[in-house]
Amino acid sequence: MKPSDLDASTRVGDGSTLTRIEQERRSGSGRPTVSLPALTVLYHPDLRRVGDRVVLSELASGLDAEIGRQRPQFCPPGHRHGEPLADRGLSRQPFRLRAIAGEVELDLASTRTRVVADGERVAGVRRFTAAALERGVVLELARHVVVLLHRHTPSVENTREDFGLVGASDGIVRVRADVRRVADLDVSVLLRGETGTGKELVAAAIHRAGPRRDQPFVAVNLGAIPASLAAAELFGTVKGAFTGAARSTEGYFGRANGGTLFLDEVGEAPPELQVMLLRVLETSEIFPVGSQSPRRVDLRLLAATDADLENLAQGGGFKAPLLHRLAGYEIWLPPLSRRRDDLGRLFIHFLRQELQALDEGGRFDAADATTWLASGLCARLARHDWPGNVRQLRNAARQLAIGSRGKPTLEIGEQLERQLASRVDAAEHVRSAAPVSAAAQPSRRKPAEVSTDELTAALRAHRWELSAAADALRVSRASLYMLIDRCSGVRTAGDLDAAEIRYAHAETGGDLDAMVDRLEVSKNALRRRVKELDLV
Repeated sequence: MKPSDLDASTRVGDGSTLTRIEQERRSGSGRPTVSLPALTVLYHPDLRRVGDRVVLSELASGLDAEIGRQRPQFCPPGHRHGEPLADRGLSRQPFRLRAIAGEVELDLASTRTRVVADGERVAGVRRFTAAALERGVVLELARHVVVLLHRHTPSVENTREDFGLVGASDGIVRVRADVRRVADLDVSVLLRGETGTGKELVAAAIHRAGPRRDQPFVAVNLGAIPASLAAAELFGTVKGAFTGAARSTEGYFGRANGGTLFLDEVGEAPPELQVMLLRVLETSEIFPVGSQSPRRVDLRLLAATDADLENLAQGGGFKAPLLHRLAGYEIWLPPLSRRRDDLGRLFIHFLRQELQALDEGGRFDAADATTWLASGLCARLARHDWPGNVRQLRNAARQLAIGSRGKPTLEIGEQLERQLASRVDAAEHVRSAAPVSAAAQPSRRKPAEVSTDELTAALRAHRWELSAAADALRVSRASLYMLIDRCSGVRTAGDLDAAEIRYAHAETGGDLDAMVDRLEVSKNALRRRVKELDLV
């Protein structure tokens, strides 16, 4: 980005600035696509400050960002005005952050503030790689405040409705936008994402925001229904349909009539059930077991899965027509590792609920939370990978609350200690993303098994050649596209605006390979964009 593009900036909702290029992106797509370094509060002695954020837009113009007791201003997401951290443990002399070739350098030369980065004490200067920023670096400041250094895409979110979805990360903002976009339509929606990411919560949000909100919302886990009972459970029975059928039963479809039916774990549906579901979707009619005549149903269908349905369909394990019927619109839910800046908000939200259930919610009335909740505990939670995602974090909050019941401070018990000690270093994921021989490991992987660090490392290792990256990760091309789509840190050539492409073209003299290295997108797709802009 050239310096002239940093002129004429404008303020956005969380107090950050947008460059001219970013403003052009917003006018063309509704939101900017450039991410900037940011700090989000994961823990503060005043728990109301958890989730406050500052976007370090000065780094984009080559200036240092100063972080101390009195500056910068951290704002709640969606607000223009905020406050400094103002914690007595932080030095009045700030430390500095500066951007260097896509990385961020932490310089403690001018401060006495003690800083611990991802569990290691910083002495002097520490450089954080682009991959580390993508994952998020947990910074403990003076044993009092915990912040996350990460990348964030400034945007103006509609803050009128949160749909019960806690957080303000890029990923959850996108999910809220998808809910708002599709809620008033009767189109079927397929929710995709790892286990524990909150797919049923999003399904309920779509129902509540839509015109069927006053009608039933019925959820069923298809993976828990035996194939022999599937027809009766889903479509109901008539009296006398089989021995012991003394009365008619409704079935899930009947109970959801007029409202919304949510089919969870749809990828676990056996083949015979898939056939039944496809017929219902095509005809809007069900046959209760034992009935000779169909019953018409009027409902909205939502489904969810963590399976690679495209790969299953290619192998015959899932019917492609059913996939196409279910996926009228798709919403990808990010894993917790991709919304680490939400971890503080989520943890405090769950902890408050659990303590209130134990009649210990009064802890939150304390002016200084360090009297009962240590910053180091929150830092350890933030460094964990959370393979079980939001559900696992909620269970950890419950374990912590119950295990510390009646004690003056919250303490990590033996079980939670073992769980946190099992964290896998993200660097191992990056190192493991080297090209893998198909002969050595021929089996395909589910998209949920591929971490963000693996994805970005594989793309960079193969210079954004998608076929080679897909082979290295042992996923299909279709799965790779899905992974790229759900990863806010990876852009496609279609995400680039004309100004950025023209600038990269001028800076590299039209060298397409150099443009690929600079813009980090597929060479073939970039070549098409260059031709569209008449730059060849």
